[in-house]
Amino acid sequence: MSFNNISRRRLLQGTAAVAAGAAMGGLGGPRAFGADYVVGFIYVGPHDDFGYNQAHAQGAAQVKKMAGVKVLEEENVPEDVSVEKTMESMIREDGAKLLFPTSFGYFNPYILKLAPKYPKVRFEHAAGLWVKGMPTNIGSYFGWIFQAQHVSGIVAGYMTKSNKLGFVAAKPIPQVLQNINAFTLGAKSVNPKITTQVIFTGDWSMPVKEAESTNSLVDQGVDVITCHVDSPKVVCQTAEKRGIMVCGYHASQLALAPHGYLTGAEWNWEQLYPKFVGMAMKGEALPNFYRGGFKEGLIKQSPFTPRVSAEAKKAAQATLDAYFAGTYKTFKGPLKDNKGNMVIPAGTELADSDIKLESMNYLVEGVLGSTS
Repeated sequence: MSFNNISRRRLLQGTAAVAAGAAMGGLGGPRAFGADYVVGFIYVGPHDDFGYNQAHAQGAAQVKKMAGVKVLEEENVPEDVSVEKTMESMIREDGAKLLFPTSFGYFNPYILKLAPKYPKVRFEHAAGLWVKGMPTNIGSYFGWIFQAQHVSGIVAGYMTKSNKLGFVAAKPIPQVLQNINAFTLGAKSVNPKITTQVIFTGDWSMPVKEAESTNSLVDQGVDVITCHVDSPKVVCQTAEKRGIMVCGYHASQLALAPHGYLTGAEWNWEQLYPKFVGMAMKGEALPNFYRGGFKEGLIKQSPFTPRVSAEAKKAAQATLDAYFAGTYKTFKGPLKDNKGNMVIPAGTELADSDIKLESMNYLVEGVLGSTS
């Protein structure tokens, strides 16, 4: 039976305490949840998409190994009222105390609507922007994965022969723009002649458009490509078929592009999720706003493949080391957008934690494309 065909009620991953709870009164009543701490994970796509959802599912898999925890999972939940119903079901029917609704569109209005209704439940959302005045039982967490995209850009800058890079992206929201810009700045730091052609598909999962976009970029002379879509599977497989190089995103796609894969920007939710669940189980307060990068353990770099030149590896590793040391700034002036406007003046460096980056609305000089 495939993961897709199993209902959420069949996806409970419990410990022996579930059986103990059943023996004491069964699981049929609304309060007979057993002794486990119940945690729910909700994904907008399949758990094995080689991308965004798989990265979160890998983190959930680590939580399943924790004693005294029961994990609920539901995949392919759209960014509409469906997620509200799923969250409420996990709370009311299964006794969930901590929820990780992982997709961007789950936050507003669905989490914001349910949090006041269930003040004893903790809602932890990836990429949302919690601000003062919102319910305090909501947490917003994400990683500065643009750091890893920047390192990928350095590798791409050394490896390209055409000086043309490509980026397939879903929507021009701040997190996506951060990645496009960081990737381009990394490439241009070693090769100022480089340009990055970006194509926005319009949504997180558009396999046909992703294939068309990748082929279009290759036809325009792009020889290294990366992406920010929920599943990089189509982009990587198409790039491999066309014989160009690719940098991955979300998780490792090396298996999909064994000849063209260079490196990639990966999430490290395997580190964060057990940490947050452990804190919650102890009654410790979780942060309402949490961010981090390489140094904080929220992201990681895919290993450099043998195709990457020694020169590229050396430069990329030096930047990685600086990120881990906390001494490297991704966005610094003078920096212009691709319309000629100065967005960061000379002498100014933005910390990767700077809240200004959460509202980025421009593409940097060297990116061919538009946010509108």
